[in-house]
Amino acid sequence: MALILVVDDELGIAEVLESRLADVGHEVVTAANGRQGLERANERTPDVVLLDFMMPILGGASMLQAMREDPALRNIPAVIMSSLPERTISESAKGMYAAFLRKPFRRKAVVDVVNAMLGRHS
Repeated sequence: MALILVVDDELGIAEVLESRLADVGHEVVTAANGRQGLERANERTPDVVLLDFMMPILGGASMLQAMREDPALRNIPAVIMSSLPERTISESAKGMYAAFLRKPFRRKAVVDVVNAMLGRHS
């Protein structure tokens, strides 16, 4: 189906997302921080990026900014994931992300948002 890049410093969350998305047929690549996420995205261009907002080394807003400045990555839809309210996120990541998932989230919500980013119905 699609290549999904999951960028989250919480290993448990990354593993749950990888498992759930693989169950519905997607290929999933994971990264533990924004810097590693950019490396993975440049190795193989993902169809969708699921991106934690608060991470060490390079946070979600900084990774989004780098993606939007890179012609090869700028059009990839990014879904921000955070326990913070979206209003707080939108102040830092103005218009750079396509969707927001509030943590904790239901696994079905993840599949639904990925399908929406891919233009598919769940």
